[in-house]
Amino acid sequence: MTTTPVNPARVQRISSARLPTKHGEFIVHVYQAADHPDEHVVIVKGEVAGKPEVLLRMHSECFTGDILGSLRCDCGEQLALALERIEAEGGIVIYLRGHEGRGIGLGQKLRAYALQDKGLDTVEANLALGLPIDSRRFDAAADILHDLGVRSVRLMSNNPFKVAALHELGIEVVAREGHEVESNEESGRYLKTKREKLGHQLHMLP
Repeated sequence: MTTTPVNPARVQRISSARLPTKHGEFIVHVYQAADHPDEHVVIVKGEVAGKPEVLLRMHSECFTGDILGSLRCDCGEQLALALERIEAEGGIVIYLRGHEGRGIGLGQKLRAYALQDKGLDTVEANLALGLPIDSRRFDAAADILHDLGVRSVRLMSNNPFKVAALHELGIEVVAREGHEVESNEESGRYLKTKREKLGHQLHMLP
């Protein structure tokens, strides 16, 4: 994961609308970075500008988990949980496009899945393909938060490196709140690898 200094001018709010969903009713904004065509989706509940300690989820795009309901990961369940939490408490979910497979893209992610079916874990599979373990950037998220008038957050995440990334980008993380969901037979090994090799704080695993 890499970071660059915050510059709200690097992102532009393209559009906004009210969106009723099964999780609640939200205001949804679409942002685009000046240097990349990906459109990031920002889901907001309540007034957040100038508010301290805003509840935040930075959710990396996951087509297989979020759209298809893949059992290989916990992404879809984590997204649903984040929406339920901001519906109840107010807050923001930033859905970061271009983060598929920790930044390697959908095609390469499926190649990594094929290697995992042969016995490699998620880290080993990326390395076997000559790909980075994690190439995600969070500067767009920080720029979006600054545009929204948010300077301090409570981050829903099991990943301490996201906390460090936001701190480097000028966003105060007053608390990291665990964001675990139940594992299954397919996702258990993947989540254990995230805990053992990527430093994720996961406590519900055996």
